[in-house]
Amino acid sequence: MSSRAIVVDRPGEHRLVTGDVPVPGPGEVLVRVAAAGICMSDREVYDGHRDAAYVRYPVIPGHEWSGTVVAVGEGVAPALVGRKTVAEGFRACGVCERCRCGETSLCTGGYAETGFTEPGAFADHLTVPARLLHPLRDDADLRAAALLEPSAVIAAAVRTGRPSPGERVAVVGAGTLGQLAVQLLAASNPAELVVVDPRGARAEQTRDFGATDALSPDEARAVHGRFDLVVETAGAPTTAASSCLLARRGGRVVLTGMFTAGAVGIDPVHLSLSQLEVRSVFGAPSSAWSDAVRAFGLGLLDPAPLITHEFPLERFGEAVALVGGGGPKTGKVLLSP
Repeated sequence: MSSRAIVVDRPGEHRLVTGDVPVPGPGEVLVRVAAAGICMSDREVYDGHRDAAYVRYPVIPGHEWSGTVVAVGEGVAPALVGRKTVAEGFRACGVCERCRCGETSLCTGGYAETGFTEPGAFADHLTVPARLLHPLRDDADLRAAALLEPSAVIAAAVRTGRPSPGERVAVVGAGTLGQLAVQLLAASNPAELVVVDPRGARAEQTRDFGATDALSPDEARAVHGRFDLVVETAGAPTTAASSCLLARRGGRVVLTGMFTAGAVGIDPVHLSLSQLEVRSVFGAPSSAWSDAVRAFGLGLLDPAPLITHEFPLERFGEAVALVGGGGPKTGKVLLSP
């Protein structure tokens, strides 16, 4: 039996290779990949724009995925075979101070992550430590479950933001993270759930997930200072600063977008006078993964409508070119081995 994988040897160069099926080592499981999402981080790996400390070439990308356990290594419960599952990407050490405090996404034991420094899911099979698994219900939609990695990031943001019923909430950005944020925040029964995005069609789509209004950035100026909680998901140059302007005095702002050098800074005078609580989210700790998987199982989170394109492994080049290309009809792009 053989297994295929996409290998990015260096920026801009990839090949489809066929080899033996990986063998799970002690404490590991072998997963048959059902679907794998392509995000901007994968595009950065392919283009060579990811910080060199956070990628190791040659690499099999793919950190957003779902699949079924088909074999287990020594010391792993055989009952896992046949289970549908997802798994955390960060290979946290589990013993450093941050891990011991439950902040596994801030592990100080050295960076290792599936799809960046370890073989990922743009393949027929992959091996992962069994301790990172989050098994799914038997009837889980594995196509939709491939989006549980970004869902976990948003679950971390929602945990950090502490929404309460009846609050006024804003989400900045209507991309994948923004659409997922609306779904999870709607479950807290906010009085208002407003989405801000310059792409009118994407913002309007969030109404299907519970948003009460969709505004352009210019329209949002009229509601500055209104919201108890603002969740920023865009990572655009101006959205950290603009998100703080949307928050009421004493309000809470959570930044989840991945900003690049040159982004507009947050006005310290506004921060001090408004007494804002500003937090950022990097990845997702184990607890947020549990929240996302639970919400998915309960039907509070449905990523399936965000998927717009699916490709086989052989068409990886075409698929990765769509991501970040700015196409108005391009949502989540999946590879389906």
